[in-house]
Parts: sequence; structure tokens; C-alpha cells
Amino acid sequence: MDVAPIPKQIARLEARITPETKALLQKAADLEGRTLTDFVIASVQAEALRVIERHQTLKLSMGDAEAFVDALLNPPKPNDALKAAALRYKQVISV
Repeated sequence: MDVAPIPKQIARLEARITPETKALLQKAADLEGRTLTDFVIASVQAEALRVIERHQTLKLSMGDAEAFVDALLNPPKPNDALKAAALRYKQVISV
């Protein structure tokens, strides 16, 4: 019997879980017709993508969206604090 070599760019992840949790995951994997490992990897990867998207997506109310667009289309004149910050920035960058 030939054993396929393990690719060199694979990382190992271990987790300690209760027998009940393992049985639950195994049942779900069986229902999907997948191995436990494949089921866990796919499930964790999908959840990770969902969490990242949730944290990187900005959702605005209609009022907030309108205020944002208005600020882009009609920006306020720079105040003294912004002018001073821009001057400090130019001085630092010029060095």
C-alpha cells in the first residue's frame, strides 16, 4: 500500500474537546459524508471568514450613509487644528 507523502507546507492544529463534542462533530461529518477532519476544517474556515468579514465591513444606517456622502461631496473647510497638523506633517516628511 502506497502512502501519500504529507505536503511540507501543512501546519498542525490540535484541540482538546469533550467526548460529547467529538461525537456531535462526528455525527455532523457523517451526515455530510465527510471525514471529521474535513468537516472541522471547513466549518472553522467558514466561521473564520464570516468573523473577519463582520469585523472588516462597515455598515451604516441610511442617515449615517447620507451624512458620509454629504461630507465627501461637501467637505468642511479645514479648521486651525487641521492646518497645524498638516504643517507638522509636512515638516516631518520633508526631513
